[in-house]
Order: sequence, then C-alpha cells, then structure tokens
Amino acid sequence: LFEQIGQTRAQADAARAQLETADLTVESTLLRAGKAGRVGDLSVRVGQFVQPGQRLMTVVPVSAIYVTANFKETQVGLIRPGQSVRLEVDALPDLEIAGRVDSISPGTGAEFSILPPENATGNFTKVVQRIPVRIAIKAPLEVRRLLVPGMSVVATVDTRNAAGELEEISSRTQ
Repeated sequence: LFEQIGQTRAQADAARAQLETADLTVESTLLRAGKAGRVGDLSVRVGQFVQPGQRLMTVVPVSAIYVTANFKETQVGLIRPGQSVRLEVDALPDLEIAGRVDSISPGTGAEFSILPPENATGNFTKVVQRIPVRIAIKAPLEVRRLLVPGMSVVATVDTRNAAGELEEISSRTQ
C-alpha cells in the first residue's frame, strides 16, 4: 500500500510539472499589443505557424487619434495651433466632434509626396496648394472607437480674432 501511495505521489508530481510546462507554453504564445487599439489588418490564421519578427497584424491605436485636414494655402494664414475645431464625420451624421489644431505642416502635401510634381516645360500654371493641418480629437473613448482611419471629415476651424469676430474656415478631408 505504501508503495502505491509513493507511485501515486510521483505521478501527481509529474502531472503538476506537465501542467506548469503547459502554462509556461501558453504564456509564451500569448500576444499582447503595446497599446490599446483595434486590429486593422490580420495577416495570419488560427493554427498557422509564424516566424520570429513576422508581421501578424496592424493595431490601430484608439487613444491618440487625429485628423489631417488639407486646407487651401489661402486659408492657412488664419489658422493657429490651439484653435478649436468642429469635426463632422460623414459616416456619423448625428455626431459633432470637438478638436483642436495641433500643428500646421511646414510645406504643402505635394512637397512631401514620393514623386513631387515637376514642371519640366517651363510653363507656369498657378494651382492653389493644400497644406496639411493636424487636428487632435477631444472626444470620449466611446466616440473615438467609432472613428476609422480614412473616413471623410469636414473640419471647421474657429478663427475668432481678439474682437470676437468669427471667420470660419472649412476643409473637406478624407
């Protein structure tokens, strides 16, 4: 009987060791994102083998989201960082979102494109350029979760001067 008890204890110890090994294996296969967000592009399937360093998915953060509105160069002269912005999202017509001008790009969108336009002919055609303005979104998390990169937005900047006279500037962005 003592021999059977000893064997049973040895089997229980072996089973505990296997359980601990299984727990460590599960823990080492669990993936955690560095920031809270939504999976935007899943490129693997359940059961698929992956390699170290392989991209598995894209996580779009929901905490620090922003809008890049492309205003005409003739409008940017009145825009300053810190001004309040009203955002209307086409996909969410009953919702008006508050924002704040975060920064104004130091150049037009064309200057930062991969292939900037060049005028090799020497002819000059004046085209109003667009200047990217970054707008920080001031909204609760449940509203930010409704927003998806690439949505069409109308951004209206409050450009009130010191006398309180209002000249609103709007930009449609996508």
